[in-house]
Order: sequence, then structure tokens, then C-alpha cells
Amino acid sequence: MPSSADVDNPWFRRYNPSDSAPARVVIFPHAGGSASYYLEYANALAPYADVLAVQYPGRQNRFMEPTISSIDGLAEELYRELRDWTDLPLTFFGHSMGAAVAFETARRFERAGLKGPVRLFVSAGRAPSLPRDTAVHKLPDDELMEEIVRLGGTDDRILAVPALQELVLPALRADYTAVETYRCAPDATVSVPITGLIGETDPNATVEQVGQWDRHTTGGYDQRIFPGGHFYLADRTAEVVRLLVDHLRG
Repeated sequence: MPSSADVDNPWFRRYNPSDSAPARVVIFPHAGGSASYYLEYANALAPYADVLAVQYPGRQNRFMEPTISSIDGLAEELYRELRDWTDLPLTFFGHSMGAAVAFETARRFERAGLKGPVRLFVSAGRAPSLPRDTAVHKLPDDELMEEIVRLGGTDDRILAVPALQELVLPALRADYTAVETYRCAPDATVSVPITGLIGETDPNATVEQVGQWDRHTTGGYDQRIFPGGHFYLADRTAEVVRLLVDHLRG
């Protein structure tokens, strides 16, 4: 298992390393997102778990690396990397696109017969077998940026700075390509419990759409609904952290 001193793995940002923690939480970001977006979550969970915030290629410290434009491609890489981090019980938390990446990563652990996550938290992500009938990844650059800002996960000041747009657009387009070309069979399941987290006014992942995750687990499904939209978790950090801590303590 990599030690606290191992900071060379580009796939993870480990803001509060703890080899003595009783558990480990892996956070899978949303489309266009980065590990640093979840810094507040990593800090809040630090007393209870060692937190690995996933850093997808093509952004921040991985800006010079090629992006990966498929959910399966991301999941395959993360499965390979996470096999070295199973000394502690794993919990996966994925937001939006990250929910699908976390699910597919968990499936790879089970197919290999390896110890994977003990629970999967899927936040603002519709069930994987539901069809994607959008084509955001094909929009012109300016319309793509406007769509992302509309959802609330990107600072709208980026729209006014062309140089910043140039930095974020390749990763955004790759991520939306991954989401919108992802296909999952209706009978694909994991054996671990799944908890769905939903913003009650989210237009991209409604209560009904998230609720259909119950078809993709044989380990039981429950869900929590929070005030807010697609990025409800930005305003509900304390409540989401409390839910995760209750799970970790249980």
C-alpha cells in the first residue's frame, strides 16, 4: 500500500493523509470537475477516514496529460490504481459523472473477485442504464461553457476570460463525451449497497431518475433528498458529511 509520503500518483489528491484511519473514502468528481472542488469534503472527513480525491487527467496538475473521453476508460484506470489502496475499507462517493465512474470501478473489483467498496454513494447521477439523449459535448465552445455555468459547477467569471476557457474546455468536452456516450445494460449490478443523493430541483438527475439506481444493486438501496439543484452539495456540505460519517461509524 502506498504510504502517506507517496505524493507521486497523479490520480489522487490526498489532502489529509492518514495511514491509521479506520476507513478510506474515494471521491469521484463531476464532469469538468477536479479534486480541489472537494477539498472542503476531504477536510471535513479527515477525522474519520483517509480521503482520496480523484484527479482525472487533463486538468490542474494533470493539464498536460491527454484526457480520457469514456466512462469505461476512466473506470479501468482507476480500478488499476485503487487496487493498491484496499488495506482499509473503501467507500466510493461519486457526483454526477463521478457516480457512473464509481459504479463502473466497483464493477471491475467485483468481476476480478477483489475487495472493493463497502458502499457506493451516487450523487446527482441518474441511473446508469437510463438513456442519454443530449449532445452537450458537440456544442460550440461558447455554448458548452454556458451550459456548464448554468448547472452551477463552474465559476461564471470564466466566461469572461478566454485564456481560462482554453484551459478548461478540453477536459469539459472529454467528460461530456464520456457521459453522453456511456451505455450500461439494465441488468448490470453491484453487490454492495447504494445510497442515492438528490437535489430536489435538479433538472439533470431527478428524484425518479436517481431512484432507479435500485435496479443496479443486489445489496439494497436507499436515498436522501436535499434542497437545491445539481450542485446542491456545495450548500449542503455539513449534511452530506454527516451522512457519510454516520456510514463510516456504522
